[in-house]
Amino acid sequence: MRILSVVGTRPQLIKAAALSPVLRARHDEILVDTGQHYDDALAGTFYRELGLPAPDHGLGVGGGTHAEQTAAMLTGLESILEIHRPDAVLVYGDTNSTLAGALVAAKAGVPLAHVEAGLRSFDRRMPEEINRVVADHLARWLFAPTPTAVANLRDEGITRGVVLVGDLMQDLAARVGREVATDRALAAASRWLAGGTQGATLSPGGYLFATVHRAENRQPAALRAWTGLLERVARPDRPVILAIHPGTRLALEREGVALAPDVRLVEPQGYRTSLTLQMHAAAVVTDSGGVQREAAWLGAPCLVLRETTEWLEAVDDSAGRMVIVGHDGDLAERVLAELAPPDGAAALARDRAARFDLAPAGAADAIAATLEAAE
Repeated sequence: MRILSVVGTRPQLIKAAALSPVLRARHDEILVDTGQHYDDALAGTFYRELGLPAPDHGLGVGGGTHAEQTAAMLTGLESILEIHRPDAVLVYGDTNSTLAGALVAAKAGVPLAHVEAGLRSFDRRMPEEINRVVADHLARWLFAPTPTAVANLRDEGITRGVVLVGDLMQDLAARVGREVATDRALAAASRWLAGGTQGATLSPGGYLFATVHRAENRQPAALRAWTGLLERVARPDRPVILAIHPGTRLALEREGVALAPDVRLVEPQGYRTSLTLQMHAAAVVTDSGGVQREAAWLGAPCLVLRETTEWLEAVDDSAGRMVIVGHDGDLAERVLAELAPPDGAAALARDRAARFDLAPAGAADAIAATLEAAE
């Protein structure tokens, strides 16, 4: 089968790194990068680090409004479909790249495969929610990562083509997790970040790791709320290491919102460094669905800077280690006091790393086999 795979963001590159080698062993894959994450720190390093083949086509869409991005992708993808005439288009997740790939496939009459089908936050104010709903209702194959995702699709009347395959990101985390669980990995990450963390040496449980990137958290009131939350949980002896998304940095600068001295900015990190920083942190603070899942697999306490999440299993199966705190600073402080107390966080982090044992989900093989059976 000739499959045209569409990627465009860091999380999609992580998933492609797990799936693409398996697809290429059984099928003919054409990889298209829309360039939705156009900064080298956001996407370029992931190709090199994860061993992904260079894309066959790059659209270089870059920034812009949702409409501008999606329109440029639609035009570029349509011409690529005309050149290659694939048997299927495969999209990942819930980004504008996902939406554009789904629409182009549907208009061209090419069957669509949606990886991470069925996820729902039930909040239509989120652009991601619109993208994933549209993709699911256009897809021929719906590769669901969780039983809840299957149930969500069933509730919307979608049962044909739904396959529960597990989570591609778990496959990759299982492969890389053992590498990042060592003291040596944390020491290497600490050296790598030395300039961005004012020369600080990171120790197990001696810092919080944070990421913030969602559009709703770039609004003026939200910016002040989550930066205030980080100020409350940061301490001189346990700083917050914030891997700052370029769009979030621009929003902070535009609104003149300053970060507390113990919130230390670093650039977006590569996959292994990000996993390392989560593994050894006292806790993770994030609005990212991908980081939520990674923290859950690594066993790290996780505070979710959102009011809802599409990854309900990550919360329900965390044994209380993952808590949706939104922008509630009081709740964040209480959760950290319970899950990562200052006098016990180091021992908890060391024990977590020593005990790490994550089985792969087998999602890549299940996806490739399902497509193979359709030939």
